Formats: sequence, C-alpha cells, structure tokens
Amino acid sequence: MYFIETLKLRQKLFFLFILITLGLILVGTMSALNINSMKKHIDSVYFGSLIPVHELNEILQTYHGSLVGSVYSIKSAGKSKSEINSDIVSSIAKIEKIWKSYETHFKRDEELAYIDYVSLEIQSINTYFLKILKASDEGKDLTLISINSLEKHMLQIHAVLKKLINYEIEIAEYERKTFLSTYNVTMIQVGIIFAFIIIGVLFISFYVFRSIQKDHSHLEIATRKLKIVNKKLENVSYTDSLTTLHNRRYFNLICERELKRAQRINSYITFMMLDIDYFKQYNDTYGHPQGDEALKAVAKVLKDNLKRPSDFVFRLGGEEFGVLLTQTNVEDSVTLAKEICSAVRKEEIEHEGSKVHQFLTISIGVVCCIADEALLENILVSRADAMLYKAKENGRNSCEVSTYITEATPQIVAKKEEKKLSA
Repeated sequence: MYFIETLKLRQKLFFLFILITLGLILVGTMSALNINSMKKHIDSVYFGSLIPVHELNEILQTYHGSLVGSVYSIKSAGKSKSEINSDIVSSIAKIEKIWKSYETHFKRDEELAYIDYVSLEIQSINTYFLKILKASDEGKDLTLISINSLEKHMLQIHAVLKKLINYEIEIAEYERKTFLSTYNVTMIQVGIIFAFIIIGVLFISFYVFRSIQKDHSHLEIATRKLKIVNKKLENVSYTDSLTTLHNRRYFNLICERELKRAQRINSYITFMMLDIDYFKQYNDTYGHPQGDEALKAVAKVLKDNLKRPSDFVFRLGGEEFGVLLTQTNVEDSVTLAKEICSAVRKEEIEHEGSKVHQFLTISIGVVCCIADEALLENILVSRADAMLYKAKENGRNSCEVSTYITEATPQIVAKKEEKKLSA
C-alpha cells in the first residue's frame, strides 16, 4: 500500500489501467471456460440421456415383455391365474405412470395432436388387456384368446410408439446441432465483445490521462448536472400522496412486468378497474376535502381486502382505481370483486347525491383470462374500461366480468364516446 501511495497521479492511473486490463482478460478467460463447461454439461444431460426416448422404450418393453408374456402364459398354462392377473395389473399401472411422466416433458404445439393420438392408442390397448383380466376374473376359458388379435394390437402400438421414438431422436439431434451452432457463435461474440472492451478501456484511459491536468470546471459542471438528475429522481414517486396506493406510473411498470410473467407460465391474469359511483355529485354535495376522505376510505378497503404479495392496488387518477391480480381464476376474481363492492357499502359513507344507494358505492369492470402472446397491456386496460362502463350502464353498484378480452366491443365504446361528447 505504501508503494501505491508514493506513486504520482499519472503512475497511479497507469497502474489502475494495468489492473483493469488484467482483470478483464481474467474475466474473459473464466467466462470462456465456464461456457465451455456449461456446454459439456448440457450436452451430457440432455443429449446423452435422452430421457423421453428411454421412457418410450420402457413402455414398449413392458408391452412386449410383461403383458404379451402374460397372455402367452395363459395359453400355455405356465403361470397361475392370480400371478397372471397381478402381472397384467402391475404392467398397465407401470405403463400409465411412465406415459404420464413423458407427457409432463416440454412439448411443442405441433406435437400435441400426435401425443393425444398416442395416448388414445395406449388407452385402447390397455383396455384390451383389461378385458382379458375381466374375463379371467369371470372364470372364462382364456386359452381361447386370439393370438392374431393380440399380435394386431401389438403391431399397432409398436408402430405408433416407434414413430414417436424416432421423432424424439430426430428432435434431440436437431437441438444438439442448433445448440452447438449457437455455442460457436456465442464464443465468437464473447471474444469480439471483450476485445472491444479492452480497446475501449485503453482509449478511455488514454483520454483521462491526457485530460487529468485540465481545468476542474468539467468536473464541477458534471457534478451540478448530477445533482439536477438526482433531484429529478427524488421527485419521481411511485406512490399516490393522498391514498398511499401505487400511482399510474407504477401501474405501467408493474402491469408490463406481470403480464410478461403470466405469458411465460401461461397463467391467469386479472385486472379490475374501479370507479366511485356519482363521485362528482359527492364532491358537489360534501366538498372536495370530504371527497378526499372518501378516496382514502375506498383505498383502505382495497388494501384490507388485497393483502397477498401478488395483489397490486393502484390509484389511476381521480376517483378511478385499478387492481392487478396474478394466478387468480375467473371465479375467485369475481368473488373478490363482489366482496370489494360489499365492503365499500359497509363503510356506510353517506351519499345523498347517489342515485343507486344511500351510501357510497363503486362499480367494477373485471377482465380475467389466461395470458397469451396476443395479450397486450392496452387491450387489458381498454377491456376493463369497457366492462366498467357496462357495469355503470347496468345500474352501477356492481361488477361486470369479461374472460375473452380480444373480443371487440364497438357498441360499448361508441356509446361511451357519445356520452362523453354530450356531457
């Protein structure tokens, strides 16, 4: 440390530059080694084991081995009736268990139809063996079982499963080629990126080295600019100051994030748009300070009823609120919306200007669906707004729900625009 302290400023900068350069080279080398190790690991796990192929082959072996062997044992009287029945039951259970495990693996959309077909074929041949089991339980003569029928069933299931096995092998080979191609391109890109980084560090260090003796006014200007930026960042808030709920800015951030997450896992997403009924009349009757208190009361109801970490409540503006839920199905979403309507009424906030109730009420537009790639934030919001408008048209103090949000609603939107123009 004393050695560094004795160096002049330029020498310290040069020393620092050497350290940064060596560090970048070290990071690049380690990254390349890690990527190579990752490639070998994935290659071994995915392409070496070929778990789906192993499972399908095990199903075929069970059919050709245990089940067919049991039927031939019936013909030759090589096993007792109880042993044969036990073999058939355990073999079918094993096949169904392995098939369920295979179905849980990732499947492409174009594969699903054939997977369903194979499932039906498996059910069909399992039913065939279960009929043999039933005939055995009923004491029928099982030596009369048709070998031709058995072979016909086995040829069919063998052909179906073999086609699926060949497809899995082809997909594995294709994925491996794709992975290796991507890996090679990535390694080249990593090398180029690190080369540019090192060149950039050299250039920047040289520039700093040359300008170190210049006037410190540039640093002062940068400091002032930084203070201005920090002040602006401090003024940016994601909380509504009146209700302490999240504001519209935060909604835009969270909605995009949660929508993408729901699309990735193909799960439910729910958005509710809430509006206080006849709030203008409430302000005209009781004054804006009391109106602010009413907004706080509604916000408290929302916070009390939506306490899960995945529940997000927003004040979107004026008397309009928003609720964003994830992994909540249609039934639960509607139930929750009705509970919120009821909870607001139970606050018994007097509202003489209301045409629907003696106390303050709200209307809610609800959209709930499984997120897909076609679902956009503006579609979610506009559909909820349309449902809110429908709830108001139907008498307010209620909720309306939509589960098919891509459906156009030109009539509702047109009426709403007409009403706005006439107002």
